[in-house]
This record gives sequence, structure tokens and C-alpha cells, in this order.
Amino acid sequence: MNTIKQTILLLVFPAQLLLAQEKPSLDDCRQWARENHPVLQQKQILENMSELAVENHKTNYLPALNLNGQATYQSDVTRVPISIPNISIPTAAKDQYKMYIDVSQTIWDGGITRILTELENKKLDSELQKTEVELYAIQEKVNAFFFMQLKLQQNAKVLKTKKEILLERQKQMGSALRNGVILASDLDQLKAELIRLEQDQLTIESNQKYCANALSVLTEKSPDIFAELAMPESKVQISEAIARPELELFGKQRLQLDTSSELLKKQRNPKVFGFGQLGYGRPGLNMLSDEFDSYYMLGLGMKWNIHDWKKTQRDVQSIQLQKEIIDSKELDFKRNISLALEPYKQETEKLRKIMEQDVTLISLQENITKSSVSKLDNGTITISDYIEDLNAEILAKITYETHKIQLEEAIEVCRIIQGQL
Repeated sequence: MNTIKQTILLLVFPAQLLLAQEKPSLDDCRQWARENHPVLQQKQILENMSELAVENHKTNYLPALNLNGQATYQSDVTRVPISIPNISIPTAAKDQYKMYIDVSQTIWDGGITRILTELENKKLDSELQKTEVELYAIQEKVNAFFFMQLKLQQNAKVLKTKKEILLERQKQMGSALRNGVILASDLDQLKAELIRLEQDQLTIESNQKYCANALSVLTEKSPDIFAELAMPESKVQISEAIARPELELFGKQRLQLDTSSELLKKQRNPKVFGFGQLGYGRPGLNMLSDEFDSYYMLGLGMKWNIHDWKKTQRDVQSIQLQKEIIDSKELDFKRNISLALEPYKQETEKLRKIMEQDVTLISLQENITKSSVSKLDNGTITISDYIEDLNAEILAKITYETHKIQLEEAIEVCRIIQGQL
């Protein structure tokens, strides 16, 4: 029976169920910002570019074909300096023509094609990791606007509670005024406080719209869904491990340089190739013939740079120096991470202690406000005294909520700095 009722409710109240969607969490906002970041589109472009480069490298083992043609006239030709009676020794014509195809086939290139393909893959890894570094940077912006909105959201709730208290007090004072118990100026003070409160609410509302619009731009979601956010779950401890994408980038850049160094060494390996030529012209291969003729030739060749005056050695040393630069950048990055992390660690410890005092302070201020209500009803204090005590209580609650959000924000900043998202 209960199942039938639940089914009917699902059919009758779909709109209410849609409105009951969960509040966006910090992780939701981060994920949406990542998915809709323009840099993410570059990853597919980089992969396509790398794929084209690899396909080009594969053509190194395909035969190379070149069609050539030429027509020449020369001032002299080869002659046989012998005169034999009754025998005419042919002489090549001074105008010569040929059309031919050169064919070259790599048999072994010293392993260069394999290393080029591997180097292209390493380059792709480095470029993709650069996009990850750019994508990671967006987390700081999301963090800032999310917690700004969260503070405004909590402050708005506290001010709403204060307004409800003041409106209820206004009703009571209206009755007291009609009975001549209080003066009209007392009620005016309360009305003035309500106006100031509404002005504060308008300011908060305006700032909330600004934060919602900023989150909307970053995530490409409707700003309406950021009107109310979910409080992050408290992290008891902050991890000491550093897992920033920049560190992985340094590692990939070193691997790329290692592969470049290996490529330089492979370039000195001997290379074996086959070649051929198929042509038609005058003369053909018989230089003494004055007739158009077809011809071909085939061959096998080898090329080996046996001495390059230590050029490769110096290039390899240069790559090693580049790796040392990367090592120094990585060391400097880790030091900066430690420096950036320390104040936020201290902030979390400070806020935890302050929040313990906030709880005590709120309890005390609530007691003071309750006492002020009783004194106000008995006419022993003025409305100004009551409003002052109520403001102190509201301020204590706002301060506590602000500290609670600041603690979560400090923890999340630490996680961003360390790369623990």
C-alpha cells in the first residue's frame, strides 16, 4: 500500500521533486568549471596534432618518388679522338632531354623513426599536462567565489532570524504604545533598526547575485542554482603529501628531454637505403647514342656520419643542462608550496580555537538578550539598550558562522595548494 502511495506522489508532484534538487557542493562547482573550461578543448586538438605527426613519421619507411625532367644544350660533348677509315663513330647531340623517376627506399634509418614517434608521444604528454596545470588554476577562482557566496548565504540567514525577532517585537511594542506603556520614539527606534537591517539584506542580496553570476560564468550553469550552496564536509586533518599537476609536468618534461637526447645519439647511426631510377631521354645510359632511349638503374647505399666534431656530444650536454634547470624549477616550486601552505595551516589551528570561544560567547550573548527582553518588558531599559544587546548576539552568531566557513575555506585552500583535490 505504501508503495502505491509513493508511486502516486511521484506522478502527481514531479515539479516539487524537481525543486528539491540538492544544493551545489564545492566539488560540483569544481567539476563543472573543469568540464566547461575552454582549455579542455585543447586536449583533443593536441591529440589530433600529435596523431598527424606520428603518421608523418611512419612515412619515413615508405618509398620516396620524385619525377624529374630537364632539357639542356651544351657547348661541347664527349668525342672519341680516333679516326678509323670507313667507320663512323657516333657523337652525342649537344641538345639533350630526359624525364625520369627517382625512387628511394629506406631499409634501416638507425632507429630514428621509432625514437621520433616516442618523442612525439612524450611531447603530447607534456602538452596535455600543461593543460592540466591551467585547468587546476581555475580551482582557486571557484574556491574564492564559492566561499564568498557561502558566507553571504549564512549571514543572510542570521539577518533573516534577526528580522523575524524585530518584527515580533514591533507587534508587541505597537500594543504597548496603544496602551501608553512606551513612547512613540521607542517604536521609531525599532523601525529605524529594521530599515538598517533591510539595507544590510539588500547589500547581501546584491553580493549574492554577483557571486552566483561569477560561478555561472565559470561553470556555464544557470546562476539560479547557486542561490544556496551546500556546506563542505569538514576535513579533520590536512594531508602532508604534495600532488600538484606541476610536479607531474616537471617529470614529463624530463622524460621528453631524455628521449630528445636518445634521438641525437641515434642520428649518428649508419643508415641503409635502396635507390633506383627509371627514365627516358636522349641520350640514355649510352652517352654515345644520339637516339631517345629508356633506361633504369638500381642500387644499394649506406650513409654513416662517423665524425661530427663532437656536435652530438655538446647537444646532449645542452639537454642535460636543461634537465638541471627543470630540477631547480621543481625545487623552487616545492619551496614556494611550503611557504604558501604554512600560513593557512596556522589559520586553521587559530580558527578552531576561536570557534570554541565563539560557542561560549553566543551562549552568553543569548542569555544577555533574554535578560534584556525581560528588562524591556518591565521598563527598566530602553529600546536602544535592547537593540544593542540583540545586535551583539546577532554579531556573535554571524562571527561564528563566518569563522566556520573561513575554517573550511582555509582547509580547502590547503588542499588546493597541495594538490589533494
